[in-house]
Amino acid sequence: MASVFKIPAKNKQGYKWKCVMEGPPDPVTGKRQQVPRVRDTQKEAIAAAQAVVDRMKGGTDTKRAKKMKFNEAAEEWLQDYLVTSGVKGKTIEAHVSDINLLNKYYGNALIDKITHSQHQKMLNNMFTEGYEITSIYRYHSTANLIFKWIIKENLRVDNPCQNIKMPKKQQTVLEVKNNALEEKYLERNEIEEFLEVLQNHGLGDDLETFYFLLFSGVRPGEFCALDWPDFNFETHDVHIYKTLHFPQGGNGAYELTPPKTTGSVRTFDVDEFIVEMFKKLKTKQSARHKRYKELHDDFVETQFILTNNNGTPFTNWKLVNRMARLMKLTNIKKHATPHIFRHTHITMLIEASIASGSQIDLKTIMKRVGHDDAKTTLKIYTHVTERMMQSSSDKLKIHFQNILNHKDQQEM
Repeated sequence: MASVFKIPAKNKQGYKWKCVMEGPPDPVTGKRQQVPRVRDTQKEAIAAAQAVVDRMKGGTDTKRAKKMKFNEAAEEWLQDYLVTSGVKGKTIEAHVSDINLLNKYYGNALIDKITHSQHQKMLNNMFTEGYEITSIYRYHSTANLIFKWIIKENLRVDNPCQNIKMPKKQQTVLEVKNNALEEKYLERNEIEEFLEVLQNHGLGDDLETFYFLLFSGVRPGEFCALDWPDFNFETHDVHIYKTLHFPQGGNGAYELTPPKTTGSVRTFDVDEFIVEMFKKLKTKQSARHKRYKELHDDFVETQFILTNNNGTPFTNWKLVNRMARLMKLTNIKKHATPHIFRHTHITMLIEASIASGSQIDLKTIMKRVGHDDAKTTLKIYTHVTERMMQSSSDKLKIHFQNILNHKDQQEM
């Protein structure tokens, strides 16, 4: 909409024409932006103002944008994302869940009317309503992807998700404690206690499961996806190239998907005692499956290493529940899931290398556990080495305490 009128001017005709047009809202504040232009003729003023507005909108398809609702844009983005992103099923499921939540706030809102301040207010409201910070980040991230697609489609020129300030929660003393690095892996005495409980109270396949997690550092989903051809008994090598995913509402259906990063694809070796343990597991599994097939007609032929009696693979949740049961029988106070063995394995590698005098490098550790980002590995590496250096210093002091005492006596 444009407003065109005359204004006084010191020219031959005594006036000029001023045109004021509405531009797109400010991308950060969402505030109204007007574009005024003054020219000698009415036609020139209108053309000048329109040119600026067009530049601001970047050739926006205003006719389509003024009719499209957020839920419609989100659905179109999702269909495009399904084809072009190459992501796995569980990521798509997460985005669908995010869109359902976002539609409660934006669903029927026109995409050209949603402002930066509205988006900020939505995130703030989620925070006050008790949503987890990680969930708020996820919803914001999905909204950002949708608005990037909207801009790519020339449906608006700005992204209301930019320059957002995420809500922050002050940590409690307990949260600070639980976030400490020591809470993310098991100490040697805790490992020994857990393994003792495992030996005495573990259920079927528990022994092999948790020993393998501890001495391999694999992700639980990677372990569930392992089948017997992936484990070479001759070379002691294990090949990781897939993970197991159970779609929501899949009624037991599962799918094998590639790991999230290329660095997760790897081959590593395991100790002889792990190989012998799994040779026995394979024999036990064959006997168990044979008995089941004699009594039931619903057996599923698979080659998974971790299976239920009917041949179907273990789920991540089964590992979580099995571990939770064992943890209750220990005195360990940490909140430990099967993933804790991944960080524990890294600390074991570092401690063993330092103790033997053959310092292991970060790249070797990262390659073994499938880390692309050095941040996590480096954090654990630094923490363990600093702790062991302090321990060495204390041992040195104890060992030479007599000399130190003798020195003190001489100075008296």
